[in-house]
Amino acid sequence: MATDPHDVDATIDVVVPAHDEVRIIEATIRAVHHHLSVHRRGPWQLTIAENASTDGTAEIADRLTAELPQVRTLHLPVAGRGAALRAAWTTSTADVLVYMDADLSTDLGALFPLIDAVTSGGADLAIGSRLVPGADVERRLPREGISRAYNAIVRTVLGARFHDAQCGFKAIRRDAAATLVPLVHDEGWFFDTELLLLAQRNGLRIDEIPVRWVDDPDSSVRIIPTAVADLRGVARMARSGRAAT
Repeated sequence: MATDPHDVDATIDVVVPAHDEVRIIEATIRAVHHHLSVHRRGPWQLTIAENASTDGTAEIADRLTAELPQVRTLHLPVAGRGAALRAAWTTSTADVLVYMDADLSTDLGALFPLIDAVTSGGADLAIGSRLVPGADVERRLPREGISRAYNAIVRTVLGARFHDAQCGFKAIRRDAAATLVPLVHDEGWFFDTELLLLAQRNGLRIDEIPVRWVDDPDSSVRIIPTAVADLRGVARMARSGRAAT
């Protein structure tokens, strides 16, 4: 299996936001920790960004932090992927900040190509994409349709040049995050889209990495409320003139 061949001195922080993920969080953290331990030759850290869980996720995160080396947990009082990433990224000292969704729908085989695009490929951000050539996606039709429609709206209304705003698999240079994150208003699911649009508007390079992605039928993400919240974010950015250029 591939290891990361470039820039092994760069420090990596992989963030997993977790809100009420008691069903999967332990298996996910152990899988990511094993993958990094086996394949990452340079320094790394794994951060559980536990946000306002009420189901035992926080307790499992604390136990894993005590048991596994190079794992830290942040306990955050407010739920939201954007809020979790803001807290984790702004407190990290790593050179490259990564995040992935807790359900591990994206195959970990894409992790080091994602990181390498930033450490050695010249990108400011790298994003997993389910909508570019080379991607392999298994997803139910309703979710596939909603995702494609949303990304088409983002491209049409806000001028995005990237294809998949919401894939939960991204990496960013810490200096780029320091510039962009304070400008992002959203604390929820639209955080990703807003971050990428601001990156594009500021002339940063975004690389898209094709991924293998398998839909989690038991995902805790509520697709309709999430889609509505994302469309509100699109409307807000359109009204405020913060679309990408």
